[in-house]
Amino acid sequence: MIDYEAIRLIWWVFIGVVAIAFAVTEGFDFGVSTLLPLLGKTDVERRIIINTIGPTWEGNQVWLILLGGAIFAIWPAVYATLFSGLYAAMLLVLFALFFRPAGFDYRSKISDPRWRNAWDWGLFVGGTLPPVLLGVLVGNLLLGLPFHLDQDLRTFYDGSFWELLSPFALLCGVVSLLASSFHGALFLKWRTEGIVHERATQALSLLAPLLLAGLAAVMLWAFIGIDRPEITQMATTEAPSNPLNKTVIAVGPGWLQHFLAYPLMMLAPILAFLGLALAWLLGRGPTTMAAFLCSSVGLASILLTVGFALFPFLLISTSDPRSSLTLWDASASHTTLLLSFWITVIFLPIVLLYTRWVYKVLWGSITEAAIAKDSHTLY
Repeated sequence: MIDYEAIRLIWWVFIGVVAIAFAVTEGFDFGVSTLLPLLGKTDVERRIIINTIGPTWEGNQVWLILLGGAIFAIWPAVYATLFSGLYAAMLLVLFALFFRPAGFDYRSKISDPRWRNAWDWGLFVGGTLPPVLLGVLVGNLLLGLPFHLDQDLRTFYDGSFWELLSPFALLCGVVSLLASSFHGALFLKWRTEGIVHERATQALSLLAPLLLAGLAAVMLWAFIGIDRPEITQMATTEAPSNPLNKTVIAVGPGWLQHFLAYPLMMLAPILAFLGLALAWLLGRGPTTMAAFLCSSVGLASILLTVGFALFPFLLISTSDPRSSLTLWDASASHTTLLLSFWITVIFLPIVLLYTRWVYKVLWGSITEAAIAKDSHTLY
């Protein structure tokens, strides 16, 4: 049997993998939707753009549902704190996502340009607002959130929606939007030909330097300008979850020291910049698949950097540091973690294999000729 400490760490890795899968797959979905009204000047061009992601966007979005479900099952205290304290922000993400199924399914049902243009901007909102808000969320995870736990371990959120919109968090939101748009532009270049292909290449030249500059600003700000808490005393990592059984203090801007204490973790931010820079370089030429893979490595490394920076914290409390949640004291029971582990080990590979098969079957360039040939069946 896997002991309690090990299974908690394993689930931290598993949920990180799901978050990376969501960022890489839904990232280009969001990016393509953001670029839709900007790169598509005619109805045919916009249909080309939409059909690059039309058959697979629903499957990609399932990673977000899986991520929320995994947090609910594995870290119920984190789920309760995030989804109650950040209720307004979560609803905004949800409302923005409503535009996506309706936009994909109804946009081409009526040929009226006003109808189609309205849904194009709806898809734009559905692809732009979620990455911004999710980026703001990541920024607030690094800054910490104002919440506390009472003696019955009930969560009380002490802040407001507007407090989430700090300059650092907004910068993270902008970088998140730039990252998804860059990733989406690479995907469009890979899946299209002709004028849309050329415009996607031009978009890369604009987005890449902004993304790298924004990412550098975020990392520099986090490393030297944000306080990091430190656990000075806690119960054994094998103990039942009780976040109040520890002592936490703020040690000042200690994020860089945290990475320097474990030098291998520095590979994550290095790979983030290297992957995105290589994607930019390769994206200027014909090697679109390699560029997209490098971009995927860059996005994955950004999330790894955030995960390593927070470890072992999951949520940092600014109003009561002792209430901060870690993977050692915010998890479900040992039995729940073990049962969920074996279910995941069995079914996750099946999901991955099926996803790979779907992309293989549906792959190919989306062209104007393909749109004309299947005008009534394509999006």
